Formats: sequence, C-alpha cells, structure tokens
Amino acid sequence: MKETVFTLEDIDLLDFLGADNQNIKAIAQSFPKAKIISRGNELKIKASATETKQIQELIGALLSLYKKRKAITPELITEYVKPSPKKITSLDESDKDEGDVLLYGTRGLIIKIKTENQRKLVKAIAENDLVFAVGPAGTGKTYTAVALAVKALKDKQVKKIIFTRPAVEAGENLGFLPGDLKEKLDPYLRPIYDALEDMIPSEKLKFLIETNVIEIAPLAYMRGRTLNNAFIILDEAQNTTPLQLKMFLTRMGPYSKVFITGDKSQVDLPTKQKSGLIHAMGILKNVSGIGFVELDGSDVLRHKLVRSIIGAYEKDDANKEKA
Repeated sequence: MKETVFTLEDIDLLDFLGADNQNIKAIAQSFPKAKIISRGNELKIKASATETKQIQELIGALLSLYKKRKAITPELITEYVKPSPKKITSLDESDKDEGDVLLYGTRGLIIKIKTENQRKLVKAIAENDLVFAVGPAGTGKTYTAVALAVKALKDKQVKKIIFTRPAVEAGENLGFLPGDLKEKLDPYLRPIYDALEDMIPSEKLKFLIETNVIEIAPLAYMRGRTLNNAFIILDEAQNTTPLQLKMFLTRMGPYSKVFITGDKSQVDLPTKQKSGLIHAMGILKNVSGIGFVELDGSDVLRHKLVRSIIGAYEKDDANKEKA
C-alpha cells in the first residue's frame, strides 16, 4: 500500500466534503481496504495502486460534478459507487432536461422549472433587477424565488441573501408573541426555511445564517438600510402598505436583485387599507428594468383539488364584480 495526497483547490470544502466529512466517509465505505483522511484541503489516500487510481478517478469525477451542481451528498456518492466502485461521470450524461434544472439540492434533490410561468420567472430575474411574481398559493412563487437566490449565492453573483416579509397581518405587531425575535418570526417564515433546507445542507445552512450571509428579518428592519450585492426576497407583499413597500423598494443598492412575491386574492390588511403590492404594480408597470410575472391556477403544484378550489374562488370573485 502507498500513500497519495490529493489537493482540493477552488472549492467550498464544506460543500464538497460534507458536514463532518460525511461525503469522504461515503467514499471510504466503498473502499473498505483503503484509508482516506481529510486534512484541510488535502485528502490523504492510503491504498493499493489499483484502489488509489479508482479513488482518484472517483474524486476527479466528483469534482467535475461539483462544479456543475455546487453540491455533493453522501446519497449521491453511494448511489454511483455501489455495488462496485465506478466513475460517476455518466451521471452528467443521464441528466435529462438539464436546461430546466435550477439547482441541485440536498439528498440528491434536483430542483427544476415545472411550469411555463416559472420559466418566465427565471427569465424575468435574469433580465431585470426587480421582479414582481404574483399568483395564488401553491404556484411555486416563494420556492422558485428561494432557489434563484441560493443559485445566485452559490454562483457568487451576490454576497448574501436577505428574506423579509410583513410578519403579521396589517403591521408586524410581534410584541404579543413569546420568545426572542427569531422565535417570534419563525412561524411566519417557515415556508422559506423549508425551501432552504431542500437546497442547502443543514450544517452549511446553520453556518450561513449565523454568519449573516443568509439574513431573515421582518420588513420593519429594512428601514434606513442600503442593500448592496444581495438577492433580496420580499414574501407575502400583498400585506404591505404602500408606504412600507415604497420604503422597501428604495433600499435597493448596487449589484442587487429584488424578488417580490404576493397573492392579490389574500390581502389581510384592514378593509380601508390599500395593499402596497397592488398599488406598486399599478404605478410601476411602465418602468423599464422591472419584470412582472402573473401565475395562475395552471401553475398549482399541490394536491389536484387546490387547483379546483382556486378556480371556484376566482369564479366567485368574478361574479361579485359583475353584481
């Protein structure tokens, strides 16, 4: 047996090695007679000449795959090296509809564009620095926004991601809720956390939040700031007032992308209070550099009944307008 040192360069070690070196452990399990040790950006391989070559080929293929996917998981490694070790470059060849792939998430999850309007969202944010995505629940507005934000961060197009939303109906009155700010906000931000957990390994996600690379804050905390080099998502914008949304829009700094989601049919503001989302879409519709995408019932990806329920409510609203 001989010892060989493999140096890893120009990669995020946590993404490639996995939390607690889980990816390296998955490789080692496929080569029980070999010894693989991770030290910083070096992998020390102690194995026979044949196995050393196989391990190096596998790591080389994983590096190629990492450059494409920006993520490697133990499940992915196990799938492609068992029952016998082999190169995984064939995985690239087996990907279908690669142009529809937004992101490669955790546990081997492939996050794809699923509807034509979602495709319009991707195009809109590529062509504009500010995008409004409006549509009923279940159309993938928030999930697509989170995927695009994570992709921009992984591709180093931005330095941070900021998620914000009006925390409660009609004004972010969080004082009555128990706990600290995070505990008060978490129930309202659960859809964002769920999406992030699909896209970023838990240890990496925890690190990014702790280091403020991913920031989750109530809308009121945006006041007075200039948000530079960031991908900013305002969720549930239908529950902002015109003044709140104007404040938010004017926070936008250089090299930033802003993605605003909302559902005009679910405004929870007091009856006489106009929605900032509806107001902004009316006065900004002819401003160059702003994209508008409206999703509808055909984009609903939840239970098949949801599409029918949305259709029934839309029909009822139309009848009321006629009356």
